[in-house]
Amino acid sequence: MEQRKVPIGVSARHIHLKPEHVEALFGPGYRLAEWKPLSQPGQFAAEETVAVYGPKGSFPKVRILGPARKLTQLEISRTDAFALGIDAPVRESGNIEGTPGVRIVGPAGEVTVDQGVIVAARHIHFHTSDAEQWGIRDKQMLKVRVGGERGIVFEQVLARVSDSFALDMHIDTDEGNAAGVKTGDFGVILD
Repeated sequence: MEQRKVPIGVSARHIHLKPEHVEALFGPGYRLAEWKPLSQPGQFAAEETVAVYGPKGSFPKVRILGPARKLTQLEISRTDAFALGIDAPVRESGNIEGTPGVRIVGPAGEVTVDQGVIVAARHIHFHTSDAEQWGIRDKQMLKVRVGGERGIVFEQVLARVSDSFALDMHIDTDEGNAAGVKTGDFGVILD
């Protein structure tokens, strides 16, 4: 059987904003400006950043990822959660029900959301054709081995399958640092 190699992207803390929050933070009619494209088609890191404030600490410049989404969601590492003083659960992106909130400050205003702070579950985006070729189904949990000086097997890696995705594994900075992995490295799906 062929090795099922997948590129890895290490995600730093970032925020997704819904359109009304973009306007509340940057002004009426404001549209996010693309700074650089991301691995997923149509998605980008925006030029804009916001400050976020938790009960214990804050981050003055959190990158916004665009385009605007249906939900406002702050994705942080476990280390970031400690710094903010927020007990953020590990969740799949978009699953924010019952999660903690945060205060978000932009140049034109601020908003406080009562939920939306998560530590993103490690996951792999699969285009439908890649998933079919490798016999992987949406929401399947996988194991992925990464090599190198601090090689490790990541377990509980969520498969996310869609015609709109490009093949890419996403882990956060804590996970990347622990394994000695950087964006552009590869992992091998074991199961």
